Order: sequence, then C-alpha cells, then structure tokens
Amino acid sequence: MPRAREVLVCVNRSSGTAARSEREADEIRAALASAGIKGRVELLDGAAIAEQAKKAAEAVTELIVVGGGDGTISAAAGALAGTETSLGILPLGTLNHFARDLGIPMKLDEAAKVIAAGQTRVVDVAEVNGRTFINNSAIGLYPLMVIDRDLQQQRLGRSKRFAMVVAALRTLARFHHNRLTLTVNDEQARLDTPLLFVGNNDYRIDIGAPGHRGSLQDGKLCVLVMRKKTRRGLIAASIRALLNRTRPDDMVRLDDVARLRVASRRTHLPISVDGEVTALTSPLDYKVRKRALKVIAP
Repeated sequence: MPRAREVLVCVNRSSGTAARSEREADEIRAALASAGIKGRVELLDGAAIAEQAKKAAEAVTELIVVGGGDGTISAAAGALAGTETSLGILPLGTLNHFARDLGIPMKLDEAAKVIAAGQTRVVDVAEVNGRTFINNSAIGLYPLMVIDRDLQQQRLGRSKRFAMVVAALRTLARFHHNRLTLTVNDEQARLDTPLLFVGNNDYRIDIGAPGHRGSLQDGKLCVLVMRKKTRRGLIAASIRALLNRTRPDDMVRLDDVARLRVASRRTHLPISVDGEVTALTSPLDYKVRKRALKVIAP
C-alpha cells in the first residue's frame, strides 16, 4: 500500500461503550501516522459508513479503513464483498469477534501497524436473503434477547452486559420452541428448537476456545441446533452458553453445509445478523460466498 496517499478512515461515532469525540479521532490519526499512514478520519454513523464503503468500491479504491465493532465492520463488508477494495479494520467495538478471528490486535497502535504492513487476505462471508454477515446469524431465543436488551438500554440507560442478563431471564421465562423446516444442501428435515445458529465458517463450542473460528476460508456454514429442552434444561443450557461453557449435548452440529433454507409457518422471522436484529421474510436462504472479501490482516 502506498503510504504517501491519504487513506479514508471511517469510524463509528457510537461503537463500543460510549460515543466517540474528536479527541479520540485525533488519537486514531496519531496511531495511524505513527505507523506511516496519513488517515483522513471521519466520525460517522453505521449507515454512512456503509455508504462510504460502497462509494470506495465503485471507485475501485485500493483500501478503506473502518473502525468500530462487529456490526460496523459487517455493514462495510456487505458493501465491499465481491469488489477489489480491501478492508482495513480498527477493532473499536465491545467484542470484535471478526477482528479477533483474523488475528488483528485489539490495541489501536498495533492494529494500525497491521494496516500499514498491507498484507491482504481473502476470506469468506455469508449471506441470508441477500444480506451479508461476517460472523453469525441466529433464529429463536437470541434475537428476542437482543430486542429486549436494546430497549432496556434506550429506555433505562442500562449497560449492555447487565441489560443482556435481564433480557435473558425474561426471555427464558416466556420461551417457546420454533417449528422449522430445514433444507440442508438438498436434504429436508423438520424440527422444533429454541435456537438455530448459523455461522460463517466453523465455530468451536468446546471449553478450550468457545466461540472462536480457526479459519475464515473453508467455504462452509456452521449450523448448530439447540436440542428441544424443558424450561429448566433450557435455562441451564443458556447459562452455560453465556459463560462459554456449552456442552456437546446442548447443541446438534450439522456438518458440511454449503446452503441452508429455513422455512416456517410464520411469514416473517426475527433473526439476529452479526448482533443486530431484523425481520426477514420466510423462507430464509443462507449461503457462503467463498473468498469474497479482501481484508488487511496478519
């Protein structure tokens, strides 16, 4: 990457635990400058960042840098997938799952050095009904918890973690199973489940590294189905999931999934996509776009 050229750096003004200020924008500029990058830092909301990424792709810009959490990175990736523009990542969110699985350091100055090194990797993204996601999507309990959590944050000003605990308890108190018809590649099955998880590449659920992915280039969906449980069993399984202590008998893993169709008697299904909830028309068609996204990573 030519270092003399100015690079557009789009930072989500509200990602992480608090709104960002110009002082923090200056810190980002300084970290990039120290790594040899002249960054034009703009504080934007998520929709504006996605629009800037789209413009960069249309102009065949070599690189755009995006700072924020997984939702922000996902929105930018949706605009850049299948194009020649590379995505540089500054992990500025709460969890930063995608950056972590790419091996990008969480410290700002070290992440800037990775961008300056300019090593390009080409990784998979996944889609559901045409919407791109970089991490995962879920149907059932989790989207309902996220909706409840977000309402608490907006109305009561609760922290994200505390609101999620309250949301989990309330959702579990009124839980129900979803009756879904799955078409996995070309085979169909009907099931009742409180939670269906679809990941972009394989997620580990063992105690050694729960929630981590060893690769983002295997071209497969990770499909996990929570077993039908009593209320007590579901609460126990959910607590284990929150503590990253999921047991193998909590979830059924479907192997070698390249395409997945999820049908329901409901016309619309609330689902989570990289931590954000939306309602999509049933059936839901999931697929992997192999090596569709260029990223700057170690």
